Amino acid sequence: FDEAYVGPFTWDLKRFAASIALIGYAKALSDEQITELVRIYAHAYRERIHALSTGAKSDEVPPFTLDTAQGPLLDALRDARSLTRFGLLESMTEIRDFERRFAAGGGSVELDAATRYKVLAAFDGYLETLPDSSLARPDSYRVKDVVGRRGIGIGSAGLPSYNILLEGHSDALENDVVIYIKQAQTPAVSRHITDQAIRGYFQHEGHRTVISQRALQAHADPWLGWTELDGAGQLVAEVSPYAVDLDWGDIDDAEEIAQVVADLGRATATMHSAADDQSGESLVPFSTERAIDAAIAADEDGFAPLLVDFAHSYGARARADHQTFVDLFRNGRIPGL
Repeated sequence: FDEAYVGPFTWDLKRFAASIALIGYAKALSDEQITELVRIYAHAYRERIHALSTGAKSDEVPPFTLDTAQGPLLDALRDARSLTRFGLLESMTEIRDFERRFAAGGGSVELDAATRYKVLAAFDGYLETLPDSSLARPDSYRVKDVVGRRGIGIGSAGLPSYNILLEGHSDALENDVVIYIKQAQTPAVSRHITDQAIRGYFQHEGHRTVISQRALQAHADPWLGWTELDGAGQLVAEVSPYAVDLDWGDIDDAEEIAQVVADLGRATATMHSAADDQSGESLVPFSTERAIDAAIAADEDGFAPLLVDFAHSYGARARADHQTFVDLFRNGRIPGL
C-alpha cells in the first residue's frame, strides 16, 4: 500500500507478472514454465473480474478463509491464526509497576522530552482522521508509552519511526495495542500520472497511503490513520500480531506454484473490484470491475500475451541492471560507498 496510486489496472498485473518471471528464474524454471505461470495468473484474474462484474453470488467468488484456501495460502492462514497479541506484546514490552511499558533493546530507542512531545502532538492529529466507529471507546487510545524504532524495512531505512503503546479494547494488559508512526514515501508511479485532480486529492503521502489501503481492503485496519510530523505526512497503523509472509522459498513444486499464482490472480481481481465508487472516495466514481471487464473484453486474445511479454522483458532488464550494480559496487565505482 506504500506504493498504491490511481492508475491503469494493468500496472498491478505487470508488476506481479514481473515478479513471477524473477522468482521463476531464481528457481531455475524454464522460459516456457514462466510463460505458463503468467498465463495462469492472467486467466485466474480474468475469470474472477468477469464473475465480479456480473454480480456473481458469494459462493461463486468465495473469499480466502481457513475453509476455502488450499496449499501454501492455507499454511500461511494457519500460521497467522497460531500467533497471538500476547506473543507480540511479550516480544516488545514488559510489565513495570503493574503497567505495561516498552522494553529496552530490540530496535527501540528512548526519546528525549522534545521529541516525545512532537510525537504525542502528531498522535493527537492522527485521532482526528479515524472513523467514528473506531472511537467508540475513547479509553482505547490512552497512551502508555512511546519509543523510537530502528530496522523497519528497506523502503523506510534511515527515516524516523515511532511505536506507541495504547490501552486497547479493555483494561486487561494482554489487550494492549501497539501502533506505529512512520513517514510515508512518494510512490514511484506518481511521476507518470499528471492528472491534477489526482495529484491534488491527497493532503500528503500519509493521507494517500491510508485512503488507498482503505479502498483496496474489504476490512481495513481500524487503527489506520494519518498525521503530520515535522511537516511530513505520516502513516499510522497497528503493529499487527497476525502478520505472516508467504514464504516462496518453501514453494518449489510446479503444481503448487501454479496453484498459488492462480489464487493470487483471484486476490488481485478482488482488490481491484473494491477500489471503486463503493469505497467512499470520489477519485474513482464508477464500477472498477465492470470497467476492467470491458477493457479486457475489447482485446481478449491480447490480454495474457501482454503480461507474458512484459514479464520476460522486465526480467531480462532487472537481471542486467543487477549485474551492472554488482560490477559497479565491487569495483568501488559508486560514489559514497
